[in-house]
Amino acid sequence: MEELNLRKCKKCGALIEVLKDCTCDDCGIICCGEKMSKVLANSTDASFEKHVPNYEINGDMMNIHVDHVMESDHYIEWIMVKYKKETRWIYFNPNDKANYTTYYEKDAIIYAYCNKHGLWSKVVE
Repeated sequence: MEELNLRKCKKCGALIEVLKDCTCDDCGIICCGEKMSKVLANSTDASFEKHVPNYEINGDMMNIHVDHVMESDHYIEWIMVKYKKETRWIYFNPNDKANYTTYYEKDAIIYAYCNKHGLWSKVVE
């Protein structure tokens, strides 16, 4: 399964998913006059705030949660599940709970995006 390919603008914070990347030399996606940076997923929490998504399997469903603060200036913006044949997103606001229930598929990849600490991931077993 292909990894998620995200790019972020260092100036304005715009975040995009790249479905098919350019293969030209010295090329890139431009925002605010500069190349957008590739966003890499972390998978190990080393801080007080928890970012790595967790899940529990209940029959053919999967309950996903991120044990993270959901304050106005620091929260999980979204959870995304990348399956073999589709991608599902859910977006959150401050004070929401970062929970999502969707179907279970082995080897799906769960991503969570923190507005301060970036992208985090976990592979479903």
